[in-house]
Amino acid sequence: MLAFLWAHEHQSFSAAARANDLSPSAISKLVTRLENRLCVRLFQRGTRTLTLTEEGAVYLRSARAVMDAMAEADSLAEAFPATLSGTLRIHTMATFAKHQIIPWLPGFLADNPGLSVMIDVGAQYVDQFDQGLDIAIHSGVLPDSSRVARRIGETNWITCAAPSYLQYRGYPEKPEDLLQHDCYHFAFDSPWNTWGYEYQGETTTVPVRPRSTFTQGDLLRAIALNGGGIVRLADFHIGDDLKAGRLVPVLEDYRSRIAQPIYLVYPDRKNLSPRIKAFISAIEKRIVEHPWSL
Repeated sequence: MLAFLWAHEHQSFSAAARANDLSPSAISKLVTRLENRLCVRLFQRGTRTLTLTEEGAVYLRSARAVMDAMAEADSLAEAFPATLSGTLRIHTMATFAKHQIIPWLPGFLADNPGLSVMIDVGAQYVDQFDQGLDIAIHSGVLPDSSRVARRIGETNWITCAAPSYLQYRGYPEKPEDLLQHDCYHFAFDSPWNTWGYEYQGETTTVPVRPRSTFTQGDLLRAIALNGGGIVRLADFHIGDDLKAGRLVPVLEDYRSRIAQPIYLVYPDRKNLSPRIKAFISAIEKRIVEHPWSL
């Protein structure tokens, strides 16, 4: 349609091509394709100029109306607010939200007063993008899907306890010693309950017998901080406790060096909402400036 309008404006394929950085044959082919689709001839081709046919004159009015409407639609983008607005919907693990999002979220919202954030938490990744979800943040292996998974970091799982517990019960020297200690893990079926270790290239899994189980990682952290026993938690969750000495890692010689990836998942790579782009930029900046790994 544009090629048709350009050809009419310049009265020749060659002039229209020069004005729009195309070849004359490209303009001619586009107009011919349009004529074939409409099953009418739009121009009488002369040796030097083009003349509209009667059908071409009718089509010209409609084509101009269409292009004016497109220009008006494009101009609406100029009216979009420069600041972020609306609601950003996020699903992630409760501990990740508490320890890796909440600390910087007030500042992010203060910089974007028109934006609100709704965070839904759950241990398992669930595809809820068809229900309006914007972003999911989860660790481990994600199911195959058409969604975009962007790796934003990685986490190690640390076996640890409070100094008071270790002073009272002693340090486990090898993974099998955990069977003689008070251990705690999650109350639901999860790979997080598999306490795996590695030594000199060999891996082993300890079938710990938990004294109690909990549905929230923060409850596991709390019982460990209170000297209740040994837990195994992600370093993005307990990194500050380890740095401050409130929790002490054990069996470090046996810890697997294979880190678990953390993914930020969103529905499509193209035409991302400004809200999603701003959040991705903010969380990646936060992770660089405040790494949780020891």
